[in-house]
Amino acid sequence: MKLMIASDVHGSAYYCRLLKERFLEEKADKMLLLGDLLYHGARNPLPREYNTLQVAEILNSLKEYILCVRGNCDSDVDGMVLEFPIEADFCLLAAGKRTLIAAHGHKTPAILKKQDVLLNGHFHVPAYEQRDDCIYVNCGSVSIPKENSPHSYLLFENDAFIWKDVETGSPFRREVLR
Repeated sequence: MKLMIASDVHGSAYYCRLLKERFLEEKADKMLLLGDLLYHGARNPLPREYNTLQVAEILNSLKEYILCVRGNCDSDVDGMVLEFPIEADFCLLAAGKRTLIAAHGHKTPAILKKQDVLLNGHFHVPAYEQRDDCIYVNCGSVSIPKENSPHSYLLFENDAFIWKDVETGSPFRREVLR
């Protein structure tokens, strides 16, 4: 299965449209959203083309493909305009002998095991690192990247993670699970 992973759209219709274009180009089977979809958050600047209702419309057009976890900026009201579930704090996905544990990043699930892969957004910086309790992977941010990283999303297929620039679709990092 080819999985597109993205986080931190923060209400940007501009970057959400690009994300949808990349999803269709990539021909991914599912899109896993790691939260912070509509609201920009009190500590973030307004992203480009801030339009929460338009973002909801774009994402709803892909609802049959979307898996989603809740971010710290997502609220109960967001669930009233989005046509897919956003209430879960985390979800588990089988990846061969490993488990992918998807969470936004503001809360860490207490169920991590040694070879699990923790997928996060929240920090807006792409990352891949071996930690004592898991492999930590961050997809970066679609609309408000930090630390000079690109506006990004992540692909997961055949035990490989590929980070791509949402504006160009160009890859900028690749890591393989061992």
